[in-house]
Amino acid sequence: MANVERPLSPHLQVYRWPVTMASSILHRATGVGLGLGTLLLTWWLVAAAAGPEYYAWVQMVLASWLGRLVLFGFTWALFYHLLNGIRHLFWDAGYGYSIPVANRTAWLVIVGSVVLAVLAWIVAYAWK
Repeated sequence: MANVERPLSPHLQVYRWPVTMASSILHRATGVGLGLGTLLLTWWLVAAAAGPEYYAWVQMVLASWLGRLVLFGFTWALFYHLLNGIRHLFWDAGYGYSIPVANRTAWLVIVGSVVLAVLAWIVAYAWK
């Protein structure tokens, strides 16, 4: 066989990610993020068991702007993974395979997860 130079197909500069592909990648990434967030939760629980000084230090770290950003990301990942998991349950039942429905539900999961994360933080601060 001759070694023929062929362009990448589809070419990277003209290819646009479909929302369903982005949704699939986000689902996997949020699964990893939830695993890492569980380690953060474990750290917090160990700090609570270790004593008031260490717990206060962990609380200070988590209350910093970076800590709150990480915690908000964890909250968003939790809601995204939950909603996309429900979407997958519908797929397992045989619903939502058509391209328009898959695109619409992918956008609903993305927007819904952001809305739920923001609402959860608003409610958390209202109860403070």
